[in-house]
Amino acid sequence: MAAAAAVARRVYRDFLHKKVISSPFTATSAITRRYCSSSPSSAPPQSKHKIPHFSSKGRLLTGATIGLLIAGGAYVSTVDEATFCGWLFSATKLVNPLFALLDAEQAHKLAVSAAARGWVPREKRPDPSILGLEVWGRKFSNPVGLSAGFDKNAEAVEGLLGMGFGFVEVGSVTPVPQEGNPKPRIFRLRKEGAIINRCGFNSEGIVAVAKRLSAQHGKRKLAETSSSSASSSDDVKHGGKAGPGILGVNLGKNKTSEDAAADYVQGVHTLSQYADYLVINVSSPNTPGLRMLQGRKQLKDLVKKVQAARDEMQWGEEGPPPLLVKIAPDLSKEDLEDIAAVALALRLDGLIISNTTISRPEPVDKNPLAAERGGLSGKPLFPLSTYILKEMYLLTRGKIPLIGCGGISSGEDAYKKIRAGATLVQLYTAFAYGGPALIPQMKAELAECLERDGFKSITDAVGADFR
Repeated sequence: MAAAAAVARRVYRDFLHKKVISSPFTATSAITRRYCSSSPSSAPPQSKHKIPHFSSKGRLLTGATIGLLIAGGAYVSTVDEATFCGWLFSATKLVNPLFALLDAEQAHKLAVSAAARGWVPREKRPDPSILGLEVWGRKFSNPVGLSAGFDKNAEAVEGLLGMGFGFVEVGSVTPVPQEGNPKPRIFRLRKEGAIINRCGFNSEGIVAVAKRLSAQHGKRKLAETSSSSASSSDDVKHGGKAGPGILGVNLGKNKTSEDAAADYVQGVHTLSQYADYLVINVSSPNTPGLRMLQGRKQLKDLVKKVQAARDEMQWGEEGPPPLLVKIAPDLSKEDLEDIAAVALALRLDGLIISNTTISRPEPVDKNPLAAERGGLSGKPLFPLSTYILKEMYLLTRGKIPLIGCGGISSGEDAYKKIRAGATLVQLYTAFAYGGPALIPQMKAELAECLERDGFKSITDAVGADFR
């Protein structure tokens, strides 16, 4: 313990002198590598991105917390890797409350920067085998993904996948960079476990995103090449184009664009080569006129043009990336029937259900922030998004993979989505509040739910409520 205490003092002193900033997602992973390893390569990677600083009190509090975490972590690390990994994830709960001291958007930027720098715990433990599944010919180690909106500009793909998500979806990405709507535009409803946002597709644009994904793709290919001599040709390759885990790219349109299809086509031409799947986002409530593209004729025309753009490109043996559409929860029965008809007729590869809602269900309707314009996400969205999921599963007769999104905050919630017809699930708001510790917790709970009800796999449980 004396050695651990010495490590803690060194980290704390370095923190105060250099004003190192940690996020609740840091949980000492990068700093642990620096101070607990003799390898020069274990130093935290440098980044050009600026990270907002806390106040002096915030730095002192964070530094003290990190010191304590490192001291304990250095001790736990002497036990075994799995125990240490679990401790790192649990430790994020101790610093996560510090995010509440920051403006919502600043906290979001800090979290993305932390993940981009590798200042996040990395999952070393294998996922429960019962959670593994194959969709679109791609192997997922687990069905729990991070939805679009968190890493809009593909800055932190490696760090996010490394935390144990089965897949991560970046975006929405617009062809031309745009600032989005005026600030403030993100509002926490902490008591209700919800968030209202009206960001409006703030994006650095497809060129910036393409550069990052290209670098990530090249790194993955290099790793595969260097390890090929050490592995058998019969080995099953897990993960996708970005490494361990599957990468989705969510495409949007610019606010001032008059030709929506051209925007999505441009996204396909530029980004599809880096994606394990693509998403046409026509459901954000924060871009004027976007949701009108969910109409039967408009959606059919749009999907056909985007499919044609994808299919005209040259693809290897693995073929083109699957194409999905993300829909809103604020749809009538007739709207759902139209979307299902288009999806079946054009053999769409999947649907994401759903985006945020413009409604204000209980108990949000009693919160003063409910008057803020924008889309609501989080726990209050769960009943509505799950109802839409069930309806779409029945309308598509289970023939199209569905991704359940909206209000998931536990493994039990994920299980309910799967029983309602989801093959995969996504979260965002719960992750923003709960941090990295939520990921292994959800996967463990989901595995317990499946075993409890006698299912052998995720696939066996999909749509179980209708059998």
